[in-house]
Amino acid sequence: MNPMLSALRELETVALTLDDAQVEAACQTIANAGKIVLYGCGREGLMMRALAMRLHHLGLHVTMQGDMAAPPLGTGDLFLCSAGPGELSTVTALMGVAQRDGARVLMVTAEPDKPSPARADQLLVIPAQTMARDLGGISTLPMGSLFEGAMFLVFEIMVLRLATLLGQTPEAMRARHTNLE
Repeated sequence: MNPMLSALRELETVALTLDDAQVEAACQTIANAGKIVLYGCGREGLMMRALAMRLHHLGLHVTMQGDMAAPPLGTGDLFLCSAGPGELSTVTALMGVAQRDGARVLMVTAEPDKPSPARADQLLVIPAQTMARDLGGISTLPMGSLFEGAMFLVFEIMVLRLATLLGQTPEAMRARHTNLE
């Protein structure tokens, strides 16, 4: 079978098994947050960075953890993190700091039954293969690529919903896009 078609079918399976209520709840949490700081490791971090860019286009106060302009988080704020395999030491440590200072934690994961996701205030489970389960030929795509690709698609759909929730038009979003390209 054509690998592109196989990968698309795998993404379709993820889309069909995604919990729409969790997606809506995540959108509501993001829309109601004060400051938002995002974090993810490796390629998941790249997908989180893509989401941060779109959240900025929506007019939200958003930064990536580690950026020089990242603000402190507290009550009313949101730490939005990704740990596809469920356990990543940096994610777990940052969750603890955010929660200690009063921020809510929304975690994106494929492995909700691990200890760190159990500590999150809210989960968005993307049911896709990560590096935690990449052996045995489950996906056409290597390692955690199915999860990362699904993150991108889920996030873009969330942006559409958030635009509606926040009353943002495509023109308003475009006006916030950088002119330094």
